[in-house]
Amino acid sequence: MKRKYIMMFSIFIVFISVFYFGYKSYADKGRRYYEEAGQVVWDINTSEKVVAITFDDGPDQKYTTNILDLLAEYEAKATFFIVGQYAEKYPEVVLRQYDEGHEIANHTYTHTRSQSIQRIEDELKKTNETIFSITGFRPTLFRPVGGQYTDAMINTAVKNGYTVVMWSWHQDTEDWKNPGVHKIVNKVLKGTKPGDVILFHDAGGDRSQTVKALEEILPALKNQGYEFITISELIERKKGNISKVS
Repeated sequence: MKRKYIMMFSIFIVFISVFYFGYKSYADKGRRYYEEAGQVVWDINTSEKVVAITFDDGPDQKYTTNILDLLAEYEAKATFFIVGQYAEKYPEVVLRQYDEGHEIANHTYTHTRSQSIQRIEDELKKTNETIFSITGFRPTLFRPVGGQYTDAMINTAVKNGYTVVMWSWHQDTEDWKNPGVHKIVNKVLKGTKPGDVILFHDAGGDRSQTVKALEEILPALKNQGYEFITISELIERKKGNISKVS
């Protein structure tokens, strides 16, 4: 009898958690569902030699600026997933990113890993307003911190006009761990294929290894014939491929 009541109480707690807090602990619809719905992007299937370089956690006055210099040198466009509180701290860096043709995207306001739907919604809104105040542009892309998401989080982002962006799982450079320039370079160059989304970080710690790695990665991929484009451009290439097939 005691076990029965414990089980009933456990079920009740789960029920309340799901319907009161508005999310489940894990996303359960799966990648295929979200890709077909056009709600989440990991990478695209294409024969065109294009890749999307992305950066999380910035801006940073030193490292983001160094990265922008390199991108300009190799005529590369990137997508920067910006933390709102750092955008407020370094608005001139955000404005430079925008003016130089890079894509600005939302990475929450405080770099929160919270799965509270209300908090995510508030942070998306605050970061969006911050970026708009600097650039006059409203982001339409969102990357959850750490790539951790729930169905409810994705639904909230989509409801607010965002496409959720992840990355190619074989292209997580883990540069935030400072594994060494050689490891970062090898990770990218050995795994790169058309349509990849590559994950780097331009803030949140010492990113000198990232900068040094890019000094090798950008010219190497360019010599292989790759074009560096933004996430929105990558999505458009995907639509173009679909049109050709249909």
